[in-house]
Amino acid sequence: MQISIVSGPFLPVPPIRGGAIEKSWSTLASHFAAAGHSVSVISREFPGLPGNEGDAGIKNTRVRGFDTPPSWRMAGVDVLWPTRLALDWLYAKRAVRALPQADVVVTHSVFAPIFAARRPGTGAVYVHVGRYPKAQVRWYGGAARLQAPSSPVAAAITRILGGDSTRVRTIPYPLDDVMLSVDADPTVSNRPRRIVFAGRIHPQKGIGLLLAAFARFAATNAGREWKLRLVGPEDIPHGGGGAEYSAELRALASPVREKVEWAGFEADPQALREELRQAAIFVYPSLDESGETFGLAVLEAMAQACPVIVSGLACFGDFVEDGRNARRFDHRAEDPVAELTAILDSLATNPMESATLASNARATALQYGPERIAALFLDDFRSLKTT
Repeated sequence: MQISIVSGPFLPVPPIRGGAIEKSWSTLASHFAAAGHSVSVISREFPGLPGNEGDAGIKNTRVRGFDTPPSWRMAGVDVLWPTRLALDWLYAKRAVRALPQADVVVTHSVFAPIFAARRPGTGAVYVHVGRYPKAQVRWYGGAARLQAPSSPVAAAITRILGGDSTRVRTIPYPLDDVMLSVDADPTVSNRPRRIVFAGRIHPQKGIGLLLAAFARFAATNAGREWKLRLVGPEDIPHGGGGAEYSAELRALASPVREKVEWAGFEADPQALREELRQAAIFVYPSLDESGETFGLAVLEAMAQACPVIVSGLACFGDFVEDGRNARRFDHRAEDPVAELTAILDSLATNPMESATLASNARATALQYGPERIAALFLDDFRSLKTT
């Protein structure tokens, strides 16, 4: 097959600035090519990356894109969303003009599905809905498929389409090869007494809640020797909350500042893997009800046999089973900090519980290997060619 992938306007490919969607589709592109398919990737220009290059069956074409505009909320509403839409529109026009003849064109850009459907020869339009959908999915009447990474996102798409699920499919994100390339030891007691968060240092990720829970935990006998390590970008261009938010977090962490390590952004997958392999507990306390659609960082930690704690967001339900391969706390509870603190204490004082969660977490992650997930996509692409 001839497969085209149109990335979004704000993050480069390969994912040197991060991004779960960019990371996942880069992994999938390499596995599509390894399976003998011809792959073209259209993404944003970025310093240090050539405008055109081809390697290992993948042709990269880069067109002018944009840095991510900062979030600016008034009364809970992001007032800059029209700016992001306008930039996506400009980028999508350029990206679609660069598309070759293909059987399938995959994209998560807002406007690229519309433009691609109008352009002859680009192939069946395959829309990856990587965030909780809004009314824009109604614009995609020319798309052959609306693909969601988790069942809650698929259900949300179906609701917006008035109950019509005929074009909707759920296929999860893959782990990349690096995350599964080394066996993980589930003997958590051999690891440093370290709690790790990996992701964007952003208000949506619940970092403040985590710091408050860690401060309570560190004040107990069980927690006094533990440290918290925060791995992820703080600056806005990399998806962080910016300097003002970072200052708020450091003030919140001041009672335990000697126990909190700010590791910064880590784009190298091998280095990130090693961070996770040194975690005795991994916490992902996301509060992003309308943005968190899968939780790839959680699955990456599970691949390293980490005992994982996540919030109660619905998106984790496709692969997290509370008490079997992870623990969940109710972030909507009256006192979510107390709930999270209690789970930290339980894992710190019960090595059998930690070892069981770690072993089951690794077994779960192995089901999300890139070869298997790529095969699911290829089967779906073939079904579109024959309809």
